[in-house]
Amino acid sequence: MDLIIRHATLPDGRRDIDIGIRDGRFAAIGPALEANGVEEIDAKGRLVTPPFVDAHFHMDATLSLGLPRLNASGTLLEGIALWGELKPHLTIDALIERAMAYCDMAVAQGLLAIRSHVDICDDRLLAVEALLEVKRRVAPYLHLELVAFPQDGLLRSANAKANLVRALDMGVDVVGGIPHFERTMADGAESIRWLCELAAERGLRVDMHCDESDDPLSRHIETLAAETRRIGLQGRVTGSHLTSMHSMDNYYVSKLLPLIAEAGVHAIANPLINITLQGRHDSYPKRRGMTRVPELLAAGVNVAFGHDCAMDPWYGMGSGDMLEVAHMGLHVAQMTSTQGVAQCFDAVTRNPARVLGLEGYGIAEGQRADLVLLQAGDAYEAIRLRAARLLVVRGGQVLARAPERQTALRLPGRPERISLEFRPGSIA
Repeated sequence: MDLIIRHATLPDGRRDIDIGIRDGRFAAIGPALEANGVEEIDAKGRLVTPPFVDAHFHMDATLSLGLPRLNASGTLLEGIALWGELKPHLTIDALIERAMAYCDMAVAQGLLAIRSHVDICDDRLLAVEALLEVKRRVAPYLHLELVAFPQDGLLRSANAKANLVRALDMGVDVVGGIPHFERTMADGAESIRWLCELAAERGLRVDMHCDESDDPLSRHIETLAAETRRIGLQGRVTGSHLTSMHSMDNYYVSKLLPLIAEAGVHAIANPLINITLQGRHDSYPKRRGMTRVPELLAAGVNVAFGHDCAMDPWYGMGSGDMLEVAHMGLHVAQMTSTQGVAQCFDAVTRNPARVLGLEGYGIAEGQRADLVLLQAGDAYEAIRLRAARLLVVRGGQVLARAPERQTALRLPGRPERISLEFRPGSIA
């Protein structure tokens, strides 16, 4: 062995497990592994999980908060307008610098795989060129894949079709779209057909911003699922956001959910952003806009959570912490049951790994040795505390370490002590 993690708790509930790593792979997993002179790390019963995965992000805009101005209304449409104002002033060096800084933040948080949409409506394709360079630079420690995203609309933007093809030729990985931003429902449907056929022709995956609207009649996910079945793209297509489903009538949704499941379309909710940008035209009660996560899961749809934005024209918060995303998701979706919390943890680990089609993902013998040691006893506690990442490992190499979070208490009338994490049943 090259490294052994001792006394770990695994996401499936196994406890006091040792994890042996050799040549960048998980070589042995079980109790009391034998070792001779190799580095050992004591997990102390804490949770060791596969890395976090963000299935939906915009790295070309990240960390650009305040450029050229702040989003005064806080709305989606002003954010899009702001991005349009910023684009003429973008430079490759600045794009690379901000994206690399975000990747450093991500790795420190145990986030080792990101799917980022990149705007292709700027004819210069500066963002594409910059993020392809970032992808090359971070490849030894972070999986970054890029989606060719026509932010201004595939048919609405004059050169979007040609630019999208150019971006794919340059090495962008996934075909993107935004049908609800086209000028008519018919144009939205036509954009889906064209994009899905292009993806099938090139053997690529599809990930579309779909129905990011409060309008219950925005139903492009239906077309996306139908085109997926028609062309035979099952398992390779993702509908991101799907916020209009929050406002659809239940009868229509009862027909829509089986269609999505039968088509094998993945769904991505973005809790932090969906509840911030949706419902802006409401008085009270205010809709929160996040799609129907529990219902999609119950129908057999693979659902992942995305961070979407961090300190950009659309969202001024964010730190690359997928546990914060899961924490918000379980509150908004009212998934506070034991099963619901576990599903929200899966939505930032296993489920987005399926969306990206990551190979070698998961803590099992023979898989690549990627893991995160959390200062938590299980997934429930990890989300509740947004637990510290004590250790981040990729391919058997330690990428990041952090000290335990603790507070020295000196309370009048009580002995001095260290406040440690609380677990149910830990006091009698």
